Amino acid sequence: MSELLNMMLELCQEIKYIKATLYNFRKTRLEVFKENWIDGDEVQEALRISLRTLQNLRDSGTLPFSRINGKFYYKATDIEKLLESNYSHLKNKNNGTK
Repeated sequence: MSELLNMMLELCQEIKYIKATLYNFRKTRLEVFKENWIDGDEVQEALRISLRTLQNLRDSGTLPFSRINGKFYYKATDIEKLLESNYSHLKNKNNGTK
């Protein structure tokens, strides 16, 4: 009986691990941004921008960064601020008709 109980406990632990792994795969872009630091590849992928565009954001001072051994890292909060500061909610008075 104790062997069966041990097997069930092991199974429960494995299920918890699988559940946690699946949760990490389901993260949305917004959840990824909430992490502390992300690298340039992740920024490019999430914002769907080119390496050159990302470089322009750095060079212009629009997006702060940290550089370690030639690799750039960005604070997720800075990216969120950039997105918020460029947010535009335009109201179309004619609702798409001419």
